[in-house]
Amino acid sequence: MFSMSFTQWTARNVLIRILASMCLGSFIGIDRGVKRRGGGARMDAVVCMGATMVMLTAQYVHIAFGGNGDIARLGAQVISGIGFLGAGSIIVSGHQVKGLTSAASVWFCACIGLASGIGFVDGAVLVTVILLAGLHIIPWIEENVYRHSRYAILSVEAVDGRTIALFTRKLKEDGCKIDIYDMDKPKVGGNFYTIQTTIRIPLSLNKEEYLQELSHFEGIVFLDIL
Repeated sequence: MFSMSFTQWTARNVLIRILASMCLGSFIGIDRGVKRRGGGARMDAVVCMGATMVMLTAQYVHIAFGGNGDIARLGAQVISGIGFLGAGSIIVSGHQVKGLTSAASVWFCACIGLASGIGFVDGAVLVTVILLAGLHIIPWIEENVYRHSRYAILSVEAVDGRTIALFTRKLKEDGCKIDIYDMDKPKVGGNFYTIQTTIRIPLSLNKEEYLQELSHFEGIVFLDIL
């Protein structure tokens, strides 16, 4: 582990680097694809192999032209330039932003490809295993932590602005701390006022019962807990 055996410029090592990047990128893509998220195995494999080819080219230039080229320059361009793919996987829907993890996985695949391409194959394998394990363990930890959290994100639709004002007043009177508050007035032809707010429910209130009570507040058409 962490030897220099793959850094030597041989046909065997070059083949191992390319195959390793293809497999590691595919593993990450399959894990995202199973959850119906991200671009899937093909995109991540292509990104990973492309980054590997960049580093192979950089090393080739370094060897072929007597070390006159900067071997790290091409890799740096990959890390900064891969953002256009990541941006394409981010979706903004209303007040929600989706696809950030998918965008991060694309960037991560590029980094894995760079590591594989320069011969740091064992490190690339290790960090891929840790990432895949983390992507399954972290959501479980998050779910248990959030279940006991006193914070809640509410998306609320109300019939008019007066209802919004009364609803906000109730939150404050009940001891809730309003952390984030954003309101949209109805557009032309629209009927409802919409707010999205993050609140902290005091310990004196039962979180589930209180949120259920809020959903029946007079004038509230729709309340969703994000």
